[in-house]
Amino acid sequence: MRSRISLLKGLKLSALFVCLATVGYTQPTDPAEEDLLSLLGSEEEVNYSTATFKTTRIINMHSVEQAAAGVLDFRINHRFGFLSGGPYEFFGLDQALMRIGLEYGITNRLMVGVGRSNVNKAFDAFGKFKILRQSTGGRKMPISLSYFTSIVCNSQHFADPNATNFFTDRLYYTHQLLIARKFTNDLSLQLSPTFVHSNLVATSSLPNDVYAMGFGGRYKLTQRFAINGEYIYVLPNQLAAGYYNSFSAGVDIDTGGHIFQLQLTNSTSMVEPGFVTQTVGQWKKGGIHFGFNISRVFTVHTPKKAPTE
Repeated sequence: MRSRISLLKGLKLSALFVCLATVGYTQPTDPAEEDLLSLLGSEEEVNYSTATFKTTRIINMHSVEQAAAGVLDFRINHRFGFLSGGPYEFFGLDQALMRIGLEYGITNRLMVGVGRSNVNKAFDAFGKFKILRQSTGGRKMPISLSYFTSIVCNSQHFADPNATNFFTDRLYYTHQLLIARKFTNDLSLQLSPTFVHSNLVATSSLPNDVYAMGFGGRYKLTQRFAINGEYIYVLPNQLAAGYYNSFSAGVDIDTGGHIFQLQLTNSTSMVEPGFVTQTVGQWKKGGIHFGFNISRVFTVHTPKKAPTE
């Protein structure tokens, strides 16, 4: 069943959401009010939370973290085959599933990224904007809040090349709110309300629009070592038979120059439409991938004036 949103329309919608979030955040404070607060001596230093998560990903899901202004993040995500492949497949190590991506911080609040996966030969592009940042002191904010949007293109050959196929049938759109709180220096939790739209689904009984809730967490054991977990609950009657909710667990290892994330996950895809709506692995049957994410950052441009947050 088709429910087509064109690439241009999808880009416009994503840009509109980001613009609305930006406008909502950047409304100026009345200068007279600022002067009065200063005269009254009521200005308090604002202390912002840092490193709610170690990188821009919890495991598969995006976290509220993002690349700083002028910083380029080169990322490699790798998944081996299912452990259930047994000795013949060397417990999945004979297979290689990958995504390579570049992510860039335009400002400290806005980042963009592109990537290419060999799963479904998918190309993806995304934007992430930080709306709120957890803080104490003069400006108390109990949570960090970011908006994430992406477009994914499945570039595989159409199953039936003789059918009436459209380029828009290849497209998927995702919108997420990332709501996180760093409760202690060690513990961080995140909720991620998620909406995924598929322009083409297999049968008319399946919805083009899927709603889900992501849950993620991190617990830091040492300065350079942490454990992570995430679970994506898809609301009932939205997934086809043979698809399951995504569950992943892993560790972060900070080597100083790189961040290594080692994980176990039942999701094969490394982009949102895939791991939210197309997870086929079952943990109890050995449908588990061992994998890793590698992040390496480079400072491309140093802002002339360092932002205050």
